[in-house]
Amino acid sequence: MSLQDASTFHIVNLGCKVNRVESDSMAAALLRHGCKAEAEEAADLVIVNTCTVTGEAEKKTRKAVRHALAVNPLARVVVTGCAAAITPGFFESLDPRVEVRGKKQLEDELESGQEVPQLRVGQGFRTRVGVKVQDGCDRACSYCIVHVARGKAWSVSHDVVVREARKHFDAGVKEVVLAGIDIGAYRDGGLELPQLADLLVREADEATLEGDLPARIRISSIEPVSVSDALVGALVRNDGRICRHLHLPVQSGSSKVLHEMNRPYSAEEFMRLVEKLRAAVPGISLTTDVIVGFPGETEADFQETCDLVRAAGFSRLHVFPYSRREGTPAAERPDQVPAEIKRERASRLRAIGKSLGEADMLSRSGTRELVLVEGATALTESYHEVAAPEASEPGALVPVVL
Repeated sequence: MSLQDASTFHIVNLGCKVNRVESDSMAAALLRHGCKAEAEEAADLVIVNTCTVTGEAEKKTRKAVRHALAVNPLARVVVTGCAAAITPGFFESLDPRVEVRGKKQLEDELESGQEVPQLRVGQGFRTRVGVKVQDGCDRACSYCIVHVARGKAWSVSHDVVVREARKHFDAGVKEVVLAGIDIGAYRDGGLELPQLADLLVREADEATLEGDLPARIRISSIEPVSVSDALVGALVRNDGRICRHLHLPVQSGSSKVLHEMNRPYSAEEFMRLVEKLRAAVPGISLTTDVIVGFPGETEADFQETCDLVRAAGFSRLHVFPYSRREGTPAAERPDQVPAEIKRERASRLRAIGKSLGEADMLSRSGTRELVLVEGATALTESYHEVAAPEASEPGALVPVVL
């Protein structure tokens, strides 16, 4: 029985932004084939898009699949994603109703069949739309198993990316987010990420109606070592059409810890990149991920992290207490940091992040930015959430003075 034969569906999404993009694509395909989105307990088909990046993520994934089986005793439960790739047998053993599908297999099945009209903004989708341009990872951070789950890095053909983005532009989308597991590794022949972003800016221009504002492009999380001079140049010359915001996952401010994480830069090299970006792209907003309590992390190491995030002036921090992931080198280390210390350090760092975010927003007071209206709130180019301007429509790009 094809997935498209279901009359109602529900998607449970777990994990990273790439998973979110993939889940949105699944939902769009099912809706185009006439399926209706429904609550988990009432849907004919429940798809669980799983994550396994940490031990805690694996626990949440298994809980989500068990929950789907318990609340809906009649549904087909399709399990896909990273956890399904690592331990398919576990999920299949839970219940005969569970079907494990690889991402590519699932995408091919959902996109097969008759071509149907593109959905437009306002038909239940977020106003920002992600387009996956890259998957897989050739790095091997000592805390991570994603390179095993998703395999080697590969890139989507630029022709396919441009066609997908053009569909969204034609449907009225005003912000397309380029997503990938290691997006800076994008390669399609001689074309790299900066040139791809330039192509999409031109495509957005062609799709723009007279008197309307063209769509903007946002680059999702990118590894610090992948921020090239060409990418900096693309941010500069496009003057906000490629959002002057980058999410740079630093993970630690201690060079010792970074080395043990198998991250390919030191704290000093990271700060030189930050200084370069701020000099070349005035007003750029930088956000980051930080892992606290990595095995062997001392209080001094943690203080170095606090010092770095303050010096970098991040506008938002995503703070993650280290979670052991079986099958990774870090999980085997005997010098695990106690849970209570990890929680306390995470709390302290989140407080710093809150203060930094408030300071960054205050520094922008009186400046003009385009905001993307998402309902009662709107998202600035610099990735701050603000109140939506009065009488503005969801999906619109509107100039405001912050």
